[in-house]
Amino acid sequence: MGPRHITRAKCHFFKDDNLQQVLHELPTKNTAAKTKLAITVGPACQTVEKLVELLDAGVTCARIDLTWAPIEYHRTSLINLNEAMRRTKRLCAVMLDCLGRELMIKRKYGVDENGWPGIFEQLNITKGQRVTITTDTSRECTNEVLPITYPKFAAMCEPGDQIFLGRYLTTGADESSVFLNVIEVSGSEVVCTAASDAVLDGLLMVFHLERSGESLSNLQNDLPALTDFDKQALTTLCSEFEVDFVSLSYCRSADDVYECRDFLASINADHTKVIAKCETRQSLFNFRTLVDAADAIIISRGNLGLDVVPEKMAMVQKAMISTCAILGKPSIITRVVDTMIHTPRPTRAEATDIANAVLDGVDAIMLGAETYRGNYALETVTTVKDICRAAEEVFDHGNHFDHLHAESEYYLGSDLDPELPRHKIGRTISHASLGSDHGGMPSIYSMANLPRVGSNMGAPLTYTAKLESIAASAVKAADKVGAALIVVVTHTGTTAAMVAKYRPVMPILTLVVPYLKRDGMKWKLEGRHAARQALLTSGLMPMLAAPTPSAGETLIEEAVQLALVQGWVEKDDHLVVVSRSQQDEVMVKIVSVDEQGAGIKRIRPKSLYDMLKAAGHCVPEDDEDLEPLQPATSGGAGLLARRNTLSRPSAVLHGRRNEALVMPAASDLADAPVANGTSH
Repeated sequence: MGPRHITRAKCHFFKDDNLQQVLHELPTKNTAAKTKLAITVGPACQTVEKLVELLDAGVTCARIDLTWAPIEYHRTSLINLNEAMRRTKRLCAVMLDCLGRELMIKRKYGVDENGWPGIFEQLNITKGQRVTITTDTSRECTNEVLPITYPKFAAMCEPGDQIFLGRYLTTGADESSVFLNVIEVSGSEVVCTAASDAVLDGLLMVFHLERSGESLSNLQNDLPALTDFDKQALTTLCSEFEVDFVSLSYCRSADDVYECRDFLASINADHTKVIAKCETRQSLFNFRTLVDAADAIIISRGNLGLDVVPEKMAMVQKAMISTCAILGKPSIITRVVDTMIHTPRPTRAEATDIANAVLDGVDAIMLGAETYRGNYALETVTTVKDICRAAEEVFDHGNHFDHLHAESEYYLGSDLDPELPRHKIGRTISHASLGSDHGGMPSIYSMANLPRVGSNMGAPLTYTAKLESIAASAVKAADKVGAALIVVVTHTGTTAAMVAKYRPVMPILTLVVPYLKRDGMKWKLEGRHAARQALLTSGLMPMLAAPTPSAGETLIEEAVQLALVQGWVEKDDHLVVVSRSQQDEVMVKIVSVDEQGAGIKRIRPKSLYDMLKAAGHCVPEDDEDLEPLQPATSGGAGLLARRNTLSRPSAVLHGRRNEALVMPAASDLADAPVANGTSH
């Protein structure tokens, strides 16, 4: 059966046609957006003081772009970022963006006092002018001759092709870029005419546009996914700093992701996640397998917008975001407020573009030239955050949940152990390819009264599918009881990501509990990476907890105390907690803040049933109607079943005395900083 991923157009909700509901001011309390914000660190924001301002404003991820500047410059950026995190007591993920298959014009450059390379000579191009791109790098770069770094470029081109030439991170709206029309290809030279006037300065990038309107007919360059410089920079920086993500530029297929994972494992950085950066049409033809293989997707709209006809770009973006949402992978978009490089306010189109992306379900917004070399980095972050908050207020959570829940029936999941080094995980994994927080297992048990997340082919339920079912139940329970917060206790962040996939109305406090992991003859404490890696997933608020063997009452109590201090919950508010017991069982339970706002007041089963009845659910009148779990007499050996169920199993929380939905432990089946918060 072919893919069955449907893009839903409706992703917002208005109660009526009264505009008062959208014209009110944003709340001044809890000003963090669920949508994450990533910045590109460059000359405009490299100092500790500027990074402190940006972290306080809501930045959750810092991108170090290896395309430009030496390794020593990036080392300084990371040192400053660590100091900014220490001062603000805020977590910030680190992303290294590789050079990859980038094509560049070779030019002379100098270095300023801060170690930043610069090209100070401008090229003046006039409309209709003949421009020759040559692979002879010994020739000097002039207004008429542009030596390119890729020696086989001429073989890729044909008369009639279009070539885009622009400054690194160009906005496309100014004179720092130009389209060239190929009129002749001769030996090592590609002769073109300029389609407009342009003043070109800085590092010049070359993009060869796809000549076919629907298919893929261009000859692709044979450059590797990771250049030698990429490997050198990754080896150096990963050994000195904690790197959470590697962004794979010009990623074409799943094989590129596997190659990157293998290299990261070879330098002992297998904890680093790989993000596939989709920049060409070829990545779209391989998108489904690419999403399966990668940990997240960057929709690089600058280059992708060149390779896709303009009238199709909006639909392509919506389809990509929808597929990522269904498969539980974070999606990140780029190029949102280009004009804020030079102005303190975005255009109407830019503001609408950001809001529409949030309503489509994007996880994060990545800022490029706006913070890299822009004049209004802080204003840009604040503006984008507020636009995201406004869009999140009208996000249709119910429609999103129903859509994903329906699509999940076509998902099989994975039984693979997420604690294995990621490069050793099989290469045909569907969905998150992460298994569970404590390890995958053979699916020889089924959960009683869980909304079934299975396949349409009669295959057995996998452990990951069951875990996702619990995540969906937690979100539905939180919605039904009007919870103010969802608390997820996790080791690797997998369970929290599954909960976040369903986009609950309330934020998700992610308690990452460090754990010991064998490293040869030694043991090391893992967990810091998982906390920071949650900072690219919408809705997650990670907090690094103290190491503990289980999510005991003390840990949950401390989480509630932190939520009270931060203003995330108030007295009498309900919280839904997803955690593990001392028997390593996954539980979903509901707790509430006491009347004094000082701690937890438990909701007993009777109270829980009363709440569910008030919400319109049909529940048993007394505890006698709920029979204990009994071994199933058919449908597979070892399966468990419950005879009597609540009328809507996908919308309620099931429990017996302990208010918890319990998943069998892995062993039974098989034989502190806060993100944009304060220290804890």
